[in-house]
Amino acid sequence: MFIKFLERIFKKRRLVVKKKFNRVLPLNELLSDRWEKAIFLEFGKGSSIYDSSLVFGDVQVGVNTWIGPFVILDGSGGLKIGSNCSISSGVQIYTHDTVQWAVSGGKEPYEYAPTEIGDNCYIAPNVIIAKGVTVGKGTIVGANSFVNKSFGENSKIAGNPAKQID
Repeated sequence: MFIKFLERIFKKRRLVVKKKFNRVLPLNELLSDRWEKAIFLEFGKGSSIYDSSLVFGDVQVGVNTWIGPFVILDGSGGLKIGSNCSISSGVQIYTHDTVQWAVSGGKEPYEYAPTEIGDNCYIAPNVIIAKGVTVGKGTIVGANSFVNKSFGENSKIAGNPAKQID
């Protein structure tokens, strides 16, 4: 009986989301509210973040920024994401790494550095941004790129490692 009740709720919610956004989502995304999660995380007004996205540490997000599904936001070293950004599905943004810790056999500490994404940036799907990087305002990062150095405003970058393409 309880399972039937859940099925009815699931089907009703799926229909509402399909009509409103023309998309079909997994159960967890149907039961959560992307905007409420963003408010809980104290992100800027109008921002949203999918339930499947992970947020660690100190992450600040401006207004009207969309954070897609399966994103990892590591704020352990301080992460700032500007306003009006699109952070696509599968993006991973880091503010720490364990490279020196691992190769030293655990003798060296984890390394932390703040990472910043400027306003009005588009980060395409499956991009990885390393610790300590600044992505300037208005920058476009191509899909599947690995960004391990900083780029200025209005850059168009792609590749592994990411390079200026325009």
